[in-house]
Amino acid sequence: MVAELRPQPRNARSAPARRGSLRWIALVCAVLGLVVGVSPTALADHGGPHVTLLVIDDAITPVTATYVDRGIERAIDRGHSAVVIQLDTPGGLSSAMDAIIRDILASPIPVIVYVAPDGARAASAGMYITYAAHVAAMAPTSNIGSATPIQLGQAEDTELTASERKVINDAVAQVRALAELRGRNADWAESAVRDAANVTASEAVRLGVVDFIATNMADLLEQSNGREVLVQGNLQVVNTAGAVTERTGMSFFERVLQVVSNPNIAFILLSLGTLALVFELANPGLILPGVAGGLAMLLGFYSLGTLDTNWAGLALLVFAFVLWIVEVFVPSHGILTIGGVIAFILGGLMLSNTRNDQVLQLSRWVIFTVALLLGLFFLTIVAAAARSRKIPVSSGATGLIGVIGVARTDLDPTGMVFLQGELWEGTSVAGPVRKGEQVRVTALRGIRLDVEPVGEPGQAPPASTWPQPA
Repeated sequence: MVAELRPQPRNARSAPARRGSLRWIALVCAVLGLVVGVSPTALADHGGPHVTLLVIDDAITPVTATYVDRGIERAIDRGHSAVVIQLDTPGGLSSAMDAIIRDILASPIPVIVYVAPDGARAASAGMYITYAAHVAAMAPTSNIGSATPIQLGQAEDTELTASERKVINDAVAQVRALAELRGRNADWAESAVRDAANVTASEAVRLGVVDFIATNMADLLEQSNGREVLVQGNLQVVNTAGAVTERTGMSFFERVLQVVSNPNIAFILLSLGTLALVFELANPGLILPGVAGGLAMLLGFYSLGTLDTNWAGLALLVFAFVLWIVEVFVPSHGILTIGGVIAFILGGLMLSNTRNDQVLQLSRWVIFTVALLLGLFFLTIVAAAARSRKIPVSSGATGLIGVIGVARTDLDPTGMVFLQGELWEGTSVAGPVRKGEQVRVTALRGIRLDVEPVGEPGQAPPASTWPQPA
């Protein structure tokens, strides 16, 4: 290390030579710091305290809870003296919030919550997490509060139901217990739950909601240093003087899951997945639409599964998707499409009417917009199918004899044949047929066709082979 280098009595070199060597070593350290993402200052101060920095700047979800748990474990494994959670959140799921609080309370090292940057907020679930921290601080222009656990949606003079009173009383008891544990203002915390009270950073310090205001990370670590906090029932002195901050970010997988945890994104993914699967079923063998649609639907169901989901609403969505898929293959003159739109809207409204925090509510604008677009899409398919049925063709089984189609799959000897705008099951009576080759109908057996190859892929059939309108 640079600071530990000492000139040796033997083989001592001149002062300019030593200074040159030190400069080269410093340069190498700087380059290594850039490569691995550590500053030269951090390399020089490796012997001092280190803290892990976690940044939460979105809704509190199960992904957030996993991220915090991983960050605290990493800090413990690396022997860090504290964990800093930089918090800016509008709220989130109570189950995820409870998991984060449990991790903070069980941590063997101090956890510092810093509501930052300027303009940040610790609303709803964020306030509970701040109260659970061993040290709580705020940026000068941040705010905290508005912690009512459910969106009542009632007039002020409307009496709460028994279940709503139960939820609120439970939340009050939880936040008061945290306030008493950390020596913070329990009465104000209760008002934040019952009356959605919210205060600025300066008011929060004056009321004893947080410990101090910090203008930046260095100021936070300086003011936190030397404070006595209760860690797992034992007093511990926070050691953050001159600490090196190591940020632990969300992994790529966690970032993806955090995005799809938004119920509106999940709703859109389910819709796009349905369209892709319908396209695959209408065009078997393409593979890509089926794979993409399946992934989109799985991600959508994952997201809804992490929320307070109304399962009846989810069942209605699945029913709507089934109706739309059937519409592609069964002519119903739009009845199945309209029924699917109605089921889709009802299911979406049921999903939006949950006790999730407002930031994790499904937007009704999204519901109606997606339902309208999907309805128009499938009605267009129905109209196109109706027009194709009006094209005059020879009637009866003999009307298909001699008609040219295209093999949509390999026929060895059985596969799918696309004929006059419809998919048929076909059997080759003249050897294997590759996908894409043109085939001619030689017989109709119930709902199955006997076919024979007539040319190379892409070769146009002779005009005389097409049946003429009556």
